[in-house]
Amino acid sequence: MAKSLERDFIGYGEHPPRADWPGGAKLALNFVLNYEEGSEYAVDLGDGRTDAGLTEVSSGVPAGDRDLASESMFEYGSRVGFWRIHRLFRSRGLPMTVYACALALERNPEAARAIAAADYDICCHGWRWVEHYLLTEDEERAHIARAVTSLRQTVGKAPDGWYCRFGPSVNTRRLVAEHGGFLYDSDSYADELPFYVEQDGAPRLVLPYTLTNNDLKWATGNLSDGESFFRALKESFDMLLEEGETAPKMMSVGLHMRLVGHPGRASGLAKFLDYAASKPEVWICKRVEIARHWLATHPPVAA
Repeated sequence: MAKSLERDFIGYGEHPPRADWPGGAKLALNFVLNYEEGSEYAVDLGDGRTDAGLTEVSSGVPAGDRDLASESMFEYGSRVGFWRIHRLFRSRGLPMTVYACALALERNPEAARAIAAADYDICCHGWRWVEHYLLTEDEERAHIARAVTSLRQTVGKAPDGWYCRFGPSVNTRRLVAEHGGFLYDSDSYADELPFYVEQDGAPRLVLPYTLTNNDLKWATGNLSDGESFFRALKESFDMLLEEGETAPKMMSVGLHMRLVGHPGRASGLAKFLDYAASKPEVWICKRVEIARHWLATHPPVAA
């Protein structure tokens, strides 16, 4: 077991552990909805600038001025995109994990109630959608505590996991462990199976995430339409399913309401949901279910 922050280029190597997913599944598939809209950098929140992260175009508005176009793209995600994605999952009875920025859910109580009623599991995405490596240690500690308190109020339960914007600080995992109550963090892109790291002498479970099977590719110009999103997901899914005959893995799919929430893109997501659901050898699950399974089936001493 590597120490936290220690680079590990070996991992499980040629012979990863048998995942033993429930029902003998060949693949654990988890969908993640990043709920960020309303917590991004904004002039009205005192940040002195407007965030244009993962929007349709780069902002050309001078720093310090409000970029009303980018603001409205974030608003679209919360006002429209969320409900479209929510309907796709609810109509099919499929589970989903919400990477929840706490302030964002405070600003849309109706969406928070829908998330709670649907029993989506909650992974804390921070108090705000900001880079934690830019925060001081005291600021980061306060953000973590404030986020957990807020999510208890908006969705009625504390988050089971943690994932911050893009990359953590060198303090993040230690501060998450210090706060307590988190089963796992997903601040790593290093594997296709959960793994443990040592933090302050104790094992910490890491559920790796992905920026590959992720709709952010629209913002980087790698996707053109819903069909291209479906095709990209299907290609990863099919290969993992084939490999799952001997070495079952997990697949995360990252979604953003202001991106895939648009109709011509959500169509590709809907097509992939139906395709994945047609495969009985796949376990479509919540992220917390993967964490609980791994902790029970592959406890730290075994890892």
